[in-house]
Amino acid sequence: MITTVILVAVGIALAVAIGLWMSGLVATFTRFEKLEVTSAYATGSGTSGWNIYVTIKNTGSADATITSIMVNGVPIDGSTITSDPPVSSTQSQTLPVGGHIDFTLAISATSGSATWPPGSTSKLTSGVTVNIVFHSAAGKDYPTSVTLP
Repeated sequence: MITTVILVAVGIALAVAIGLWMSGLVATFTRFEKLEVTSAYATGSGTSGWNIYVTIKNTGSADATITSIMVNGVPIDGSTITSDPPVSSTQSQTLPVGGHIDFTLAISATSGSATWPPGSTSKLTSGVTVNIVFHSAAGKDYPTSVTLP
């Protein structure tokens, strides 16, 4: 009788230990990134250029790294459109879990409009909607749109 009680107690203790260990493994493998654009707006004018302000928050369970920013489907080049903090092919920005980051995209304009992408005839002028996509190291895209004032 005592042997049976001891075997049952050891079995229950072993099952609890295995369950706790497995839940730790599951938590490790189910971590995910999720970025949310909490605000996006533009200021400025067509003669001086525009500043686009975007706030992104990491609401996932893993850190997220933004590796590139695309405006109207083209990665920003650092000349016509710059980013603060900078994001480029050699520089990325990491958002910890629960953290946020404020981006400022500066669009320079000459003669009342900016050409984007560079070398094209497409103009960024007041009233044009700009599509911005933040690309992460996990391969996910987080889009938002802003209309230039």
